[in-house]
Order: sequence, then C-alpha cells, then structure tokens
Amino acid sequence: MPASRQALRGRIRSIRSTRKITSAMEMISNAKLFRQRSKMESNREYATRLQSVVNEIMVKSPQIESPFMVTSKQDKAIVFVFCSDMGLAGGYNANVLKELKINVSLDSEIVLVGSSLRRLIKEAGYSIRSRIESDHVDFNELKKLLDSAVYDFQKGKVGKIQILYTRFVNTMRFEPMMETILPFSFAGDKQTTQTVETLFEPNPEVLLNSLIPMMLASLLYSHWLESTTSEQGSRRVAMKTATDNADELSEQLQLEYNKIRQATITQEITEIVGGASVES
Repeated sequence: MPASRQALRGRIRSIRSTRKITSAMEMISNAKLFRQRSKMESNREYATRLQSVVNEIMVKSPQIESPFMVTSKQDKAIVFVFCSDMGLAGGYNANVLKELKINVSLDSEIVLVGSSLRRLIKEAGYSIRSRIESDHVDFNELKKLLDSAVYDFQKGKVGKIQILYTRFVNTMRFEPMMETILPFSFAGDKQTTQTVETLFEPNPEVLLNSLIPMMLASLLYSHWLESTTSEQGSRRVAMKTATDNADELSEQLQLEYNKIRQATITQEITEIVGGASVES
C-alpha cells in the first residue's frame, strides 16, 4: 500500500476514534445540562419569593437603615468567581476571565469556585482569598465563604462584595455577568403593593436585617447553579461542534482516500493490460 494511502487511513481512524469521544462527552453534557437546569429552576422559585418579601419591606418602610446598605470609601472588593473544574467547555472559562480583567481591580480579593482558572488568575496579578472545587460545592459551603466576606464588609475591610457568574440565556447562549450584592440597594418599583397594608413582626428593620443574609446566600447559590448549567451547556455545544467537524473531516479524507485508491487500481489495470499486449 502506498505511503499516502496508509497515512490517510491512519488519519481517518484517528479522527473517527476522537469522534467517539466527543460524541460520548456531548451525551454526558446533555444529561448533566438537563439535571443542572432542573436544579436551577427549582431553586429560582425560592430565591424569587425571598426577594419579593425583601422588596415589600423596602417599599413599605423606605426609611429603614441597615448595616448591609452602608456605602464605604473603601475601593477594595471581594469577588466570587465561578468557573469550571474541567476544560473542553468552549469559551465558558475564557469569557469569565475576560470579564474579570475588564471589571475587577487588582487589589480585589478573589473567592474562586472552580479550579480551571486558578493559574491564569494568579498570573494576571489577582490575590485568591479562598478556593473550592466547583464539583464539591453545596449551599452550606458557599454560605461559609459568604459569611466570611460579609464579616469583612461589615468591619469596613472591603467596600463591596460582587459575584462574577455566567448567565444562562438558553441552551446555546451564555453571558458572563458581574453583580454587586453588597452594599445592598433596592432597585424595585416603589409604587408596587402600596395599596395593601402589611404588618411586620417584630418590626420591619429587624425582619429586613435577618432576611438580607438569607437572600444573599440564596442569590449566591442561584448564581452558582446558573453558572454550572451554563458550563454544561457550553460543553455540550463545544462537543457537538467537535463531533460535526470530525464527521466533515472524516468524509473529506475518505473521499480523498477513495480517489487515490481508484487511481492506484486504474494504474495497475493499465499496467496489466499493457503487459498482456506486449506478450501477444
């Protein structure tokens, strides 16, 4: 067999083998996407209702002062950054890193949830306050990290707490987002629910200051769920693209291989016919 044909056969086998891997990873990511999306949507109902209670208190008692609303001259921030533990997720991690470099100053402290960006974040000059692998995260672990950050905020060591996460738009679109959760500010419509009289016990201020930490923890967990859902969606898209490209390249190489094989057979037949003519 000519060397060119042998090389082509080797490339075709290699591409088809890679295709099996990317196709399997696409199926796994699709299953994980469905599971994570269900968790995200289930948690969203709780987070939305909690937010609505806080909003109602703010509407009915706009004069309330809270330590969670105090603004500071301190520019330093604590930023929760959500990334993946593994690669092969398309532009998911690269987009998070790009957003970080654009919007976060180098004096900020990073709480990194995920391990894939650890080296790149350090090389960019940021200080990593704490780190946990994304696969090992649960609500309680995130709450511990948040409680530590809130403590520093209330002591005036940092001026704000932010979350850098990836918003799940749909199964094909994911957007990195930066959100400031402290100091807390009410951005709702103060005209809503004004006609309904609500009684708060023990009083609006005490209730608000007990609900805000719960809301922040719920918000942090919600954004983590949304980021992991986006991760699986991005990986599914990347693996599908890789599988489609493998199919296309394999088809092109197979066509090239068939042409070379056909040319070789034609040449051999011509030589046989030519030899027979000489003998006769």
